[in-house]
Amino acid sequence: MKGILQGIKPMMLMVIVQVSYAAVNIIYKLAINDGMSMRVASAYRLTIASAFTLLIAFFFDRKKRPKITWKVLYLAFFSGLFGGSLLLNLYGLGLDFNSATFMLSMYNLAPGITFIMAISIGLEKLNWGIVEGKVKVIGTIVSIGGAMLMTLYKGVEINIWSSKINLMHSHKNQNGHIPQHVDFSNKLVGVPCAIGSVCSFSLWLIIQAKLNEEYPSHHSCSALICTMGALQAIVFALCVDRDWTQWKLGFDIRLLTMLYSGIVPSGIAINVIAWCIKMRGALFVAIFNPLQLLLVIISAYLLLDEKLYLGSVTGAVLIVCGLYAVLWSKSKEMKKKAQLEITNELEEVEFVMSNPNPNKCVQNNRTQTTTIGNVTNNHK
Repeated sequence: MKGILQGIKPMMLMVIVQVSYAAVNIIYKLAINDGMSMRVASAYRLTIASAFTLLIAFFFDRKKRPKITWKVLYLAFFSGLFGGSLLLNLYGLGLDFNSATFMLSMYNLAPGITFIMAISIGLEKLNWGIVEGKVKVIGTIVSIGGAMLMTLYKGVEINIWSSKINLMHSHKNQNGHIPQHVDFSNKLVGVPCAIGSVCSFSLWLIIQAKLNEEYPSHHSCSALICTMGALQAIVFALCVDRDWTQWKLGFDIRLLTMLYSGIVPSGIAINVIAWCIKMRGALFVAIFNPLQLLLVIISAYLLLDEKLYLGSVTGAVLIVCGLYAVLWSKSKEMKKKAQLEITNELEEVEFVMSNPNPNKCVQNNRTQTTTIGNVTNNHK
C-alpha cells in the first residue's frame, strides 16, 4: 500500500499544482482589469516567492545544504530567467492582449515543445521502435489535440444541472471571451508573447532538470531560482515602470493577487515541480499542463454560470486518455530502467563473489606484465 501511494504521489501533486495555476489565471485577469502593470506584478510575485522559498530552504536544508558552485549559479540564473522573470512578463503581456482561455489553450503546446526539446538534447528518447515510445508520442499528441478541441469546438450545449452560483458576477466579461471593444490588432503583439512564454516555460523545465542534477536539494534550488528571477524582474520593472502609483498595494484585488501568486504558484508549486522533475522528468511535469483548461471550464460551469458544450466534454476525455497513455509509457520506462540497474548490480556482486580478492588479481597481472617487460629488455 505504501508503494502504491508513493507511486501516485507525483501525479496527485501535479494535479494540485494545476489547480493552483488555474486559479491564478482568474485573479491575474482581475488585477489587469484593475489597471495593475504586469511588470510590477511579476516583480512583486517573485519577490514574495523568493522570501517564502528562502524561509522554506532555511528550515529544511540548514544542515544538509549542498555546496553552491559557479555552475549552479549559472544554471539558477537562466532558470530564474526562463522560469521566472521572462516567463511571467511574457505571460502577463499576452494575458493583457488576449483572453485567459486563449492563453491557457496556448500553454497546451508546452508538452509537445518540451518533448521536442528534451529529445534534441538527449533528456528523453523517442524509442519509436518499442511500444512505450509509440504510446508516449501518440499520448502527447492526443492530449494536446483534446485541449485544442476544447478551445476551438463548441458543439451542442449539455445541461447536467443548473448552478445558481456566480462568484464573478461583477466580472461577467472575464470568462475567457474577448470583449467587443478589444482591438484585434493587439494580437500581433499578444500572440507572439503567448508563444514566447510557452517556449520559455518548456526551456525552464529542461534547465531545471539539469539544475537538479547539479544541485539535488530542491528546496534550496527553488529559493535560488525565485531569488534570481526576483532580481531580474525588479530591475526590469524599475527601468520600465517609473510611475510609483503602480507600486502601491492596498487591501484590494492587487494585494490578493500578489500574495496568492507569490506564495502558492511561485512559492509552493515551484518546490513541488522541482521535486516531480527530479522524480519523473521534465516531460512528466509538462504533460499535466492541459489540465488547466479542463479545470477552468469545469469551475466556470459550476461556479461562474458558464455553459458546458460537447466539445468541452470530448476534449476532456481526450486529455484524460492522452495523460493516461503518457503516464503508462513513463511508468514502463522507469520499471525497465530500475530492472536494468538491479541486473547491473547483481552482475557486479557475482563478479566480486567469483573473485574474492580482485585487487590481488590486478596486482598479480601488473607484476606479470612488468616481469615480461624486463625479460624483453634484457633480451634486447
